Amino acid sequence: MVAGDIGCTVKMKNTNTNDTLCGPGASHKFQEVPFPSPKYRTAIKPLSEGDEEKLGEALNRIHDEDPTLIIEYSKELKQIIIHGQGEHHLNIVKWQLDNLFKVEAEFLPPRIPYRETITKAAQSDYRHKKQSGGAGQFGEVHMIIEPYQEGSEPKSLFKINGKEYKMSVRGEEEHPLPWGGKLHFINCIVGGSIDARFLPAILKGIMEKMEEGPLTGSYARDIRVYVYDGKMHPVDSNEVSFMLAGRNAFSQAFKIAGPKIMEPVYEVDVFVPSDRMGDVMSDLQGRRSIVLGMSSEKGFEKISAKVPLAEMSKYSTALSSLTNGRAMYSMEFDDYAQVPGEIQDELLKAYEAEQGEE
Repeated sequence: MVAGDIGCTVKMKNTNTNDTLCGPGASHKFQEVPFPSPKYRTAIKPLSEGDEEKLGEALNRIHDEDPTLIIEYSKELKQIIIHGQGEHHLNIVKWQLDNLFKVEAEFLPPRIPYRETITKAAQSDYRHKKQSGGAGQFGEVHMIIEPYQEGSEPKSLFKINGKEYKMSVRGEEEHPLPWGGKLHFINCIVGGSIDARFLPAILKGIMEKMEEGPLTGSYARDIRVYVYDGKMHPVDSNEVSFMLAGRNAFSQAFKIAGPKIMEPVYEVDVFVPSDRMGDVMSDLQGRRSIVLGMSSEKGFEKISAKVPLAEMSKYSTALSSLTNGRAMYSMEFDDYAQVPGEIQDELLKAYEAEQGEE
């Protein structure tokens, strides 16, 4: 074969996309083909729970043949997410699953990776007490929580519901969270009301609740916690008791601290023919977008906007329909922003209904 030829061979078990084939003794390596970023995502699940393993194997096989298709299991969303180039691309995957791999599956709207945080300070205390013959469980934790901002200093005085709380900082820990944001944990225990050995258990209980936020089960972030008082029992107090007391005190405080749901916002660049600008702009405005600017680039009009991820579902299909397939777009994560009040109410109701069903 020479430059420009296209060849074909069979029975190459260990050869993958982007591998270079050489003659004996040669070690040439062609530069790998760069693949475009995915523009469309959907969740998928098998119709039969027993087919989960078969579905995973089939999707991995399809990905090996088509690397533009990205498969991931999201622990946060508890869904298998497929990323592709468009709706038609993923419909081809569905056909392959049905006809070649004989795995019945359905597409679902992917959940949105929301975050939860608070907007004001709140106080809470919780006593965990359990007696069931022999040694029982006892732990009581008093805490104040407030929003955490990078570089801000802990406070020494709070006034909540007409009552003053003085804080004496004994120690502080800053924990960067795997999902973004931080937890700032402040030890303000005076006089040994809680033994220092129980503080890691209280922190663990708080972290567990932050991993499953009190509002919608989404990750919580950017919170400062002051543990300032409590009680313990010489026999019944243990790590589990204080972990549960810390978890529940945090959950109670969170719900009265002006809690807010944050949504991921993406920076979206749309390249559109000038005769379709108005239609595309109207569509973006209907998706709660903030238009950052417009310019001309590569013979297209370029619209730059910030758009919530929740509004980008099936955008590639809508854009193609509006422009007869002549427009392109790219999107990149920008930041988290508070969702509007009416959407937060809808999310809370949906989560309550989901919990009721479970």
